[in-house]
Amino acid sequence: MNERNEPLIPKIGVITDVRIDTPDVKTFRVVTPDGKKAFEHKPGQCAMLSVPGVGEAMFSITSSPTNTEYMEFSIKKCGCVTDWLHRAEVGQQITIRGPYGRPFPVDSEFVGKDLLFIAGGIGLAPLRSVINYCRAYRDRYGRIDIVYGARSADDLVDYREIIEQWCEDEGVSVHLTIDREQEGWDGHVGFVPSYVKELGFTPDRTAILCGPPVMIKFTLQGLGEMGFEKSDVYTTMELRMKCGIGKCGRCNIGAKYVCKDGPVFRCDELDELPDEY
Repeated sequence: MNERNEPLIPKIGVITDVRIDTPDVKTFRVVTPDGKKAFEHKPGQCAMLSVPGVGEAMFSITSSPTNTEYMEFSIKKCGCVTDWLHRAEVGQQITIRGPYGRPFPVDSEFVGKDLLFIAGGIGLAPLRSVINYCRAYRDRYGRIDIVYGARSADDLVDYREIIEQWCEDEGVSVHLTIDREQEGWDGHVGFVPSYVKELGFTPDRTAILCGPPVMIKFTLQGLGEMGFEKSDVYTTMELRMKCGIGKCGRCNIGAKYVCKDGPVFRCDELDELPDEY
């Protein structure tokens, strides 16, 4: 067995940077003790972060595979492991293993297509890896539109990167919105599903969604009304992943395991799953 590429064997990770994105989201930069990436991954894949004595949890890898120096994880504070991580400081050691899951088809189905990314809240985190991968290989893809919304301007993840980098790229259009009016915000106000319909995208493109379930539900409904085929819409269900290898059964839905058959799914594939989804 080649331990170097074995996703079940944890590696030591060292937190080298902690960035505060929002009041409840921090982005952690992680390398191995010798200053390298723990392993290679593809956009949309996940890793298991463990804190000995506290617990472990699955998180999307939010940095692009084109980043050769480190991995990043944008983590929302919402449980015992995430609470501990939010108290961690630079230099803290954790364990990391992976990668897990089926990635987005960035090197096949997405090539040559106009892309529409739609995210809500922390849902931008899993898409950041895909967006930055497509930005790095800009000539492989058509136009890129990014629609991103949050409860308030303070809850927009990666806001500095969006404004200073994404908005400056040729062929990339960013559309930001917040749920309610806020002092100092002169951008769009309204919910993401309504904003997507308001922007009036034509259905001759591939859409990639991630966000709260209610946002995904109404966005899918709106895309359908706009003429999008479900076979051209992708989403990720990484929040359902547990063990990552199809052994615990906690992500089982019908004949599918989210960790092995996903977490990335086309929306027509989701139609085949039972109502429990």
